[in-house]
Amino acid sequence: MTKLSVNVNKIATLRNARGGNVPNLLKVAADIERFGAHGITIHPRPDERHIRYQDARDLKDIVTTEFNIEGNPNPKFIDLVLAIKPDQVTLVPDAEDAITSNAGWDTLKHRSFLKEVIAEFKNAGIRTSIFVDPDPNLVAGAKETGTDRIELYTESYATGYATDRERAILPFVEAAKKANELELGINAGHDLSLDNIQYFGQNIPSLLEVSIGHALICESIYLGLENVVNMYINKLK
Repeated sequence: MTKLSVNVNKIATLRNARGGNVPNLLKVAADIERFGAHGITIHPRPDERHIRYQDARDLKDIVTTEFNIEGNPNPKFIDLVLAIKPDQVTLVPDAEDAITSNAGWDTLKHRSFLKEVIAEFKNAGIRTSIFVDPDPNLVAGAKETGTDRIELYTESYATGYATDRERAILPFVEAAKKANELELGINAGHDLSLDNIQYFGQNIPSLLEVSIGHALICESIYLGLENVVNMYINKLK
């Protein structure tokens, strides 16, 4: 089945709002794993407005499933990932002042840069993934970088799902077919929710992993964190 990795950035945002340690990020991450999630994702940004770099170091000793660190590979981020050696690093081309990720890599334009960074991570034994838009040409470009996987940027699917889900998912099906042809692993994430996750999972061939944070935490306010984690897992079966 497709694995569920829970992004805990929003837990860190809530903690930071009061300046203390409530909620306790490390305990929440451990609980999420105990509830059945297959991994923990974090996205530290240079301003540390949610996940702090020290959080990343502390979580290394807590996470017992899969630890995925995503972010823009600036020198500080690269040093952090190489020091921690998570199970997976996901490269995202977000600007320092971005509220959230809003585009995938142009894997053709940035191929040389990505190839160099990915080689460094793979030499350290870290699985690599690249955040990409659902375009077969960009998927083919990702293959040339040496990455192990791609992560399909799913905002357009989530936006279009309510009005025409067949049309919304079509580019992702085509991108996934290209990835399968090229023997690239497929992850996905951004704005996936309990409403749209099942249809996505049923239509994307060989989907290995989804990373979900904002929607999952928001849904948990009403339904409870343990319940929501298991609702996602059931929809991904």
